[in-house]
Amino acid sequence: MSAPKLRLGPLPRTETVKLTVTLSIELKTMLDRYADLHAQVWSEPVDAPTLIPHMLAAFMERDRAFKALRNAPTT
Repeated sequence: MSAPKLRLGPLPRTETVKLTVTLSIELKTMLDRYADLHAQVWSEPVDAPTLIPHMLAAFMERDRAFKALRNAPTT
């Protein structure tokens, strides 16, 4: 059986800053499940707090409206 394809690939090493957020129990459960699956697929242990910044970055990179506004000239 082949490994499932996840949107989030192997995690790069990056500098970090701490940010506190509040999540619903359901979202935290889903993040934990995603982290477990990611660890299985990439054979490297990872937890939800480590994944969250990469997931947010991937989301913003795919947001066309955000990209357009971010790259728009400021006047």
